[in-house]
Amino acid sequence: MNFTRWSARLPGTQRRAAARADRKDRTAAPAQPAPAAGGSVPAARAEAAPAPAPAPDGPVPTLDGLSVHDTLGKVPALVAVVYGPEHRIAYVNDAYAALFGARSPGAPAREALPELTELGLLPLMDQVLRSGRPRTVKSRRVTADVNAAMNLAAAPGTTPAASDTAPAADVPHQSTAPATEPDTRPRSGYYTFTCSPIEVGATEAKQPGVLVFAADVTDQIEAAERLRASERRQREAAVTLQRSLLPQELEQPDDLRVAATYQPGGKDTAVGGDWYDVITLGAGRTALVIGDVMGRGVRAAAVMGQLRTAVRAYARLDLPPHEVLQLLDGLASEIDATQIATCIYAVHDPNEGRLVYASAGHLPILVRDPDGTVRRAAEPTGPPLGTGGWMHTSGTIPLGPGSSAVLYTDGLVERRTEDIDEGVAALERAFAGATGSPQVMCDRLIRALGVTADHDDDVAVLVLQHPARTGHDAELFHNAALELLGGIEAAPRARAFASGVLVSWRFPTELRDLGVLAASELVANSLQHGTPPMRLRLRRTDRRLIIEVTDGDDHLPRRRRAEPADEAGRGISIIATIASSWGSRRTPGGGKAVWCEFALPAGHG
Repeated sequence: MNFTRWSARLPGTQRRAAARADRKDRTAAPAQPAPAAGGSVPAARAEAAPAPAPAPDGPVPTLDGLSVHDTLGKVPALVAVVYGPEHRIAYVNDAYAALFGARSPGAPAREALPELTELGLLPLMDQVLRSGRPRTVKSRRVTADVNAAMNLAAAPGTTPAASDTAPAADVPHQSTAPATEPDTRPRSGYYTFTCSPIEVGATEAKQPGVLVFAADVTDQIEAAERLRASERRQREAAVTLQRSLLPQELEQPDDLRVAATYQPGGKDTAVGGDWYDVITLGAGRTALVIGDVMGRGVRAAAVMGQLRTAVRAYARLDLPPHEVLQLLDGLASEIDATQIATCIYAVHDPNEGRLVYASAGHLPILVRDPDGTVRRAAEPTGPPLGTGGWMHTSGTIPLGPGSSAVLYTDGLVERRTEDIDEGVAALERAFAGATGSPQVMCDRLIRALGVTADHDDDVAVLVLQHPARTGHDAELFHNAALELLGGIEAAPRARAFASGVLVSWRFPTELRDLGVLAASELVANSLQHGTPPMRLRLRRTDRRLIIEVTDGDDHLPRRRRAEPADEAGRGISIIATIASSWGSRRTPGGGKAVWCEFALPAGHG
């Protein structure tokens, strides 16, 4: 490619060419000789010499005649000069005297400069004398009470002449207090003190000394404090928003015990977007969610709230976990294209004894078996939410009776000084030995991983237990299922089966009749609109009766208004009227499940 031909089109080329032409006009370079024959290279263009600076209108002043006393007296900073191992006073300027009161030259600092003792500067001055190197202490507070007392104690006219005790003439004389009434107004502020080694006295009688220079940094400190206060208010607002968007009380499924905890980062850490949720899906199934918006402050908390609300809405569709994350992925991009989030969405079905989950770049679920063995779920099944262009998939991990699981955000296991896999391994060890209720386990895991109030990141932990039920507790949980082969005998068989099971479970007559009617309508709907294989399942917990029918057709029923002349179309309406709740979902491998629930009377368990 001919680069010369394209260079004029590159950004900035025309501007540089114009600038060169302008310089050529301004410098009025002499004409160049004609190029030599035979194609020789022309001589280089002459450059104009810079114009010399105008000569000053007289000699440059020097500092030789400058009075140290007059100069330091006008400096608004505090200045004190001391000499000798006892740091005897040689000089304090007017600003120092105005703040701390007049000082007597020749007196040792420990007695005459108590403010330096209060500020802890005397050991620093000793170091300066020994090492010959300056030292600085930043932002020391000068309190009003000490200053006012010293100003009131300083009486005018009591300062001895500097020549009485201080080294000779090169040291400026001590300034005296003003003849007017001393300023007793409260004085306070912040000063940065610098102690520098100097030599004090005439040439033939110099002594090592220290120059104490204090710059007023009160405005900077107060501005920084206002900034910190503003940041604290913003953080408090973010924490309040974060906590208000998290579940105020977790839903408690029939078959699981769950607890969660959220701990914001330390006071100097902006709030993140960690969240968790527990959603009962019906028919005994439960969705468990945990996520982390990769951002800080109110914006991250707001995005978190929108994602959590969307998860609850999508969960009502009773979709497989990977489809829920697929919908969330598109929504995350629409909410804020600059924000991404990690998330795990898992569903527990007590009839299957496992967790079906999908992960969007989140850390793996940990499951502890009844024997104490801890297993990790498989690697994430997709990238974080908001990245787009990826098809998520679902995975499974067993969670039978007696098992526990923990879902968590990276703040629990991530440390700046170690690999995150080491943190997950430490959590596995802690989880293997954690016992107690889910809430107790949450607290123990946080302590075991070293999370304190000053932790540098948000932490969210969700623990669930699938208890192994025995004795009377086990009597409250029952399952019964009937395979339906189709045909005209299927509906009567289903009604007889449901009636016998409900009688054996000692349900009241009214509830038993409603259960038989619901089973009959669900089976009739499946026989008319579904395909084999079909199954009727009845399940009771300590709080509800669940009736579910599955078949091989994946067309989901919907409730509709039947006209008076219609022969069909009333089954789902009847179910919705008599049951506490109902729903439908597609099942893995094709097919569907239609279910309804009845709340048990109080005290029936």
